[in-house]
Formats: sequence, C-alpha cells, structure tokens
Amino acid sequence: MLFFAKLSVYLLLFTSYFLPHNIHAQSFTMEQVGKFSFPSELISSPAGEKIAWAMNEQGKRNVYFSEGPDFEPKKLTGFNEDDGQEISSLQFTPDGNWLIFVRGGDHGGGNSSSTVNAQNLPKLPKVEIWKINLADGKVETIAEADDPFTGFPHKVGYLKGGQIWVADLESSSEPTQLFEAKGNVNYAQYSPDGTKLAFVSNRGSHSLTGIYQDNQTPIQWVSPSFHRDVLPQWSPDGKKLAFIRLQGGKGAAFDLLKPRHIPWEIWIADVETGNAEKLWKAPQTLRGSYPYPFFSFSADGNLVFQSYEDGWQHLYTLEVATGKTTLLTPGDYMVEQIKINPDRTKLIFSVNAGSDPEDLDRRHIGSIDIPSSKLTWETSGQGIEAYPVWIGNEGKMAYFSASSKRPHLIAVKDGAKIKLLQESIIPDDFPQASLVVPKQVKFTAPDGTLVYGQLFEKEAGPAKKPGVVFAHGGPQRQMLLGWSYMDYYSNTYALNQYLAELGFVVLSVNYRLGIGYGYEFHRPANGYYQGAVEYQDIKSAGEFLASMPQVDGDKIGIYGGSYGGYLTALALARDSGLFKVGVDIHGVHDLDGRYELPETYEVASDLDSAKKIAWESSPMADLNTWSSPVLFIHADDDRNVAVSQTADLIRRFEELGKSYQSILIPGDTHHWMKWSNMIRVNQATADFLKKHLLD
Repeated sequence: MLFFAKLSVYLLLFTSYFLPHNIHAQSFTMEQVGKFSFPSELISSPAGEKIAWAMNEQGKRNVYFSEGPDFEPKKLTGFNEDDGQEISSLQFTPDGNWLIFVRGGDHGGGNSSSTVNAQNLPKLPKVEIWKINLADGKVETIAEADDPFTGFPHKVGYLKGGQIWVADLESSSEPTQLFEAKGNVNYAQYSPDGTKLAFVSNRGSHSLTGIYQDNQTPIQWVSPSFHRDVLPQWSPDGKKLAFIRLQGGKGAAFDLLKPRHIPWEIWIADVETGNAEKLWKAPQTLRGSYPYPFFSFSADGNLVFQSYEDGWQHLYTLEVATGKTTLLTPGDYMVEQIKINPDRTKLIFSVNAGSDPEDLDRRHIGSIDIPSSKLTWETSGQGIEAYPVWIGNEGKMAYFSASSKRPHLIAVKDGAKIKLLQESIIPDDFPQASLVVPKQVKFTAPDGTLVYGQLFEKEAGPAKKPGVVFAHGGPQRQMLLGWSYMDYYSNTYALNQYLAELGFVVLSVNYRLGIGYGYEFHRPANGYYQGAVEYQDIKSAGEFLASMPQVDGDKIGIYGGSYGGYLTALALARDSGLFKVGVDIHGVHDLDGRYELPETYEVASDLDSAKKIAWESSPMADLNTWSSPVLFIHADDDRNVAVSQTADLIRRFEELGKSYQSILIPGDTHHWMKWSNMIRVNQATADFLKKHLLD
C-alpha cells in the first residue's frame, strides 16, 4: 500500500510539472454555451395588447404569441428540427386576428429569397409565406413567395417577380396579381383605411411612387420625376403622402478617393392631385449624406425622421407647415430600432446611453412623447435591452432583454413592473453561472483615435495566459458588454466566453467603421478598400493585449468572421510577428474588384490609383510576409461574401507553398442557419487556437 501511495504522489508531481500551468478545470463545453436562446421578429398588434416573436432554440425556430393582461407565452408552430429554415417578416394583420410570416431563405444576405438547403436534402426546401389564425391556432402556407405586407382587411399582399400579389386569408382561393406595372415593385404600404396602396416601382434609372385604388382606376403616379423616390408614408388621415427623394440617373465621374456629399430630400404630396413639394433638404455635409429607414407621420400630421447630421444617429421632427426641424434626442449617443405606437403619439427606441459611462457599450430603451418632446429613459443598469415595441396605447412595452450572463429573452414592461418571458426555455445545462462579466477597456491607435473593447477573462493566476483578439464583422456593428441583440454576434459572444473558459484572455475590438461612437468613427477617411485605416485599431488591440501583465505577449492569436475575417487575414499577412495564429471565417481578401464598373459608366481619372490602394488594402498584397498558421472556414452558399474569396486565397497559398488548414461547409450560408454547423465552426475555431497557443 505504501508503494502505491508513493507512486500516486510521483504521478501527481509529474503531471503538475509537465502540464501547462494555465490549464484549469473546464466547467462547460462549447455545445452547452452555444445553447443560448435567441428571439427575433418581435412585433405588437395594431389592435389590442398582443405581441408575437420568433425564437431560435438550438436551430429549431418557432413563432410564439402572448396577450395581456398576463402575457403568458404560447407556442404557435411546431418546427422541431435543426433544419436551417429561418423565420422572418412576422407581422399582425390590422385587426390583430392573424399572424403572417415567411419561412425559409436568408434575409441577412444577398439573394435573400433564394432557398437555403443547409441539410443538403435531395429536394430543395421552399421559401413560403405562412398564416396563423389566432382564433383557432391553425397554421397554413399561403404561397411560395416572400416579402409579405398587411394593411387590407382579411388579405395579405406580397411581392413576387417584381409585382404585387394578394391572397385572401379567410379562403383557400389561389392568390391573384393585383395589377400590372412596368418595372419592379420593391415596396408597398396600404393607406390607413385600406382602400389605396402606395408602392415604389424601380424603373432602372429612376423610381416612381404610385397609388393603386382598384381595377377600374388608372394608377396615379405621384409627382413623377427623373429621381429615385423611396419609402412613401401615409398621413394619419390618408390625404397626404410623404416620401424621400434621392438622385436618379448616372452622374459624371468623380474622384473615387475623395468623400462627397450624397443629397437627399423629404417631399410631401397631396394624394388627390398627386402634386408634391419639397419640405426639407439634408445639409450639404458628409454627416448629412445618409438617410435612414425610419420615416413616419405623427398624429399631428408632422413627420419624424432619423438623420446623422449632428454627428450622431438621432431623431428629428419636421413641421409640415413650416419645414422647421427639431432635434428630439440630443446627446452623444446613437438611436436605433425605432417604433411608433398605434396612435402615433409616442416613439420607442434603443440607445447606447445612460447614467453609467460604460452604457456607451450597452443598449437601453428610451421613449419620446411626441406632442411634448419629453424624452424618458425606460430602462437602465448593466443589462442589454433592444428592439422595443409598444403594446397598445397605454404605455406598455416589450423588448429583448439580456445581461452579461443571461441570453436574450422577451421582457414586458408595464410601468415599473417587468415580466421576463420564457425563462424556462434556457436549458438546464446552459452555463449561465460560469460565464464571465466582460470589462470595458480603452486604448489609443497610432493616429490618436480612442478605441473601445470588451475584455473576457476567467480568473487571474500565477501563470501568464495566451491572448486572442476578436474582430467583429459588418463592419457597421458594435460589440457590447453583454449578449448581442444580433444572432450572429450572440454566437461570437458565446465563443468568446468559451475561449475565456479555456484559459484565454479575449479582447473583442470595436474598431473604426463600427457604430456607436459617432459619425467620424463610423465613416473615417481612408477606411476599408481606400486604405484600411481601421487596421491600426486591430494591431493596437493586439499590442494592448500583449502588454497586459497577465498575458503572454508571445502568444497572441486572432479570429473573426466576414469583415472580421478580412481583418484577421490582414493581421496575419502584415503582422505575423504579433499575431501568431488566426482563424479567418468567410473573410474578404481581394478588394480591387470594388472598382469594377459597368462599361457605360464614366471612368474616374483616379481609377488606377484607387484600384492600387484597394489592392494594397487587401490581405492578398502581403502574402509573402504571412507566416502564421491559419484556419480558413467558409460555407459555399454564402450570400454575403462569395466563397471564391477564400477559394482564391487558398489557391495563392498553394502556389506559394504555404501551409494552411480549411473547412468548407456545403449548403449553409454566411449566418450558419443550421445550429450544428455553428457549433462545429465554433469548436474548430477554439480547437485551432488552443492547439497553437495553449497545448
């Protein structure tokens, strides 16, 4: 017995001496933390106190419904496979008696209406519009189509082949085409009384706003011009139609490397005559160049719109009688995800503002009473709240709610009372208690730009840990001090938590071109293919991480997807001495193609110079200095970044005799529509970083 006791001691000493000192007991797996819940499509009914949303539970996506006063959730659909079929375009009919949604496609990417076959089935799935009768719970398909819209009693319209079709919800009759019009219809909205339909017809060089009334009445074209008219909005009484007017046609060549103002205007038309007048013109500045999709009449007949003109994404009112604008949301913060209540007297939105300076890297809910312009912060604290909707006209609201540890669920707020829905769907083995609370960090790029990030770290120990830089995609995104309100980045948040659990110190970087820090940060000069100025922020993040006392500066890795994949490849190509290993997930690698123009377009005098800078901004340009190990990952039905971007880079690697590892996932898209593929990609990323930095 003494012999065996001594042998056990020797084995224990041997193990503790030869194993890496930074290894600690791992309390959860990638699959467990990947079981985060994720809601989407949160909507409220125009009538009554009803809300609905879609919930993704490990790839099983379903529609849920809840109604006041108790707001108990009810599952309405029975899609119980991880089949890669998303749910989108969820909406109530005006009377609140039906729900409409689309099942299939990838609405976060190009060619969104094309079917997704992530299961690689012999017969392709369909993209279909579905209906749910809330009276009896019956769920049925309407048509193989996309882009539905409601507004007409008991009917649903949808866009198909550039034309408008209509289906009767209360019968099984075949859908019919509403009318025929030249061009492609890409937007439609019913009048408040449901008797007329405003739509936008894209005619190539210009687009027109039309009004359809019935089969006997000619289509009325509203103030037709050689411009692009978009987003027509009905006044509450249906007598006016407001729209945004953009430039049409093709202009003369301009300097490609010099930023320029892009003009846009707000017009208002009399529906009876079709005559329109310009109400407002955007300031002729770079900040004033970008119209945003929120644009609506308020109950008083005036307009509310969003603009970047003061350097932050804010809300403004526009008086129809005078053309005067008033800023509704002053301050150094951004406003997004805006909704107006049914009687058009209140606005609700998500903001990165609050009493804590760290709220710049969070989201809370704000609201405005339009008649008084009173601004109210509806939520506060260390949580993440997003995508709010009003419930009825009594001030109740619903929104996404998460923390640094708990993933997103739907919350209902009635005054001071907040009810969290569906807590029971969080799996028992989801490691909520074991997750870390990320810390806000700041560092300065070489040109003096202040850069923000979130640091994920398990616990301090005597040994130094390897570090990993995470570069998000977009690039118009912002990573937060908690679970993201976007599914793609809830996924990377889960992966960052898992990497911290393995023993890495992870720095998620909010580099330039991202949102949340004002116009100049979002739209810097010489960004992306015009000079990649934002790479300064990535390199500085790696150096900042390497300088931390608890980090081994010789063991810094990097990973990212999409635009983050581009920055990962750029880091490995330019600075293999700093970034020892990387995982490049569906990244962009060759940028000079950004300047490929149609033959009929005038060629700018600086085209050759611009293409040269674009090439030099590409990872392809620095392959000779790329020595770090890399794992390339790409799905071959990617609608955001062509799989050829990775295939071409891999061929260059092979021609240069460079080693690499790769994973090609057939059938899936940029957004890992199949949950098991998402887990596979995350695990492969973690394993590759672990192999080169931890083992």
